Amino acid sequence: MKSVITTTISAADAAGRFPSSSDLESVQGNIQRAAARLEAAEKLASNHEAVVKEAGDACFAKYSYLKNSGEAGDSQEKINKCYRDIDHYMRLINYCLVVGGTGPLDEWGIAGAREVYRALNLPGASYVAAFTFTRDRLCVPRDMSAQAGLEYGAALDYVINSLC
Repeated sequence: MKSVITTTISAADAAGRFPSSSDLESVQGNIQRAAARLEAAEKLASNHEAVVKEAGDACFAKYSYLKNSGEAGDSQEKINKCYRDIDHYMRLINYCLVVGGTGPLDEWGIAGAREVYRALNLPGASYVAAFTFTRDRLCVPRDMSAQAGLEYGAALDYVINSLC
């Protein structure tokens, strides 16, 4: 799985060199933010059902036409699949917070997502709306510490930008 540490070591190895001072500073910064990332991962894990429900509800509130006949959410089965997809992304975000890199999202969530959504006629904008709502709903210090909120927000931004 790709993380800042594995990426740094792989890049140095591919160049046939030891990790440089700046490489090691990057790894050190990643390690220093580990406690905040783990706090965010723990908070997300303990509230994931509510987070997923609110995100999905926000998606269907913004794009209510999706429940019309012939649209991506025209049956309960399709609506459930939307919530399932949001849950999948939130678990990947949780994994990214734990490992300290975007590897889980890159490998299991983003690669080919836009093409799949286009092929299935699923509007990617609806997922963007769900994750944007989740990011904007975050309240520091109610939900988590400021640093944990930054880490969580950055992971959400990564998903949002990848789906745009």
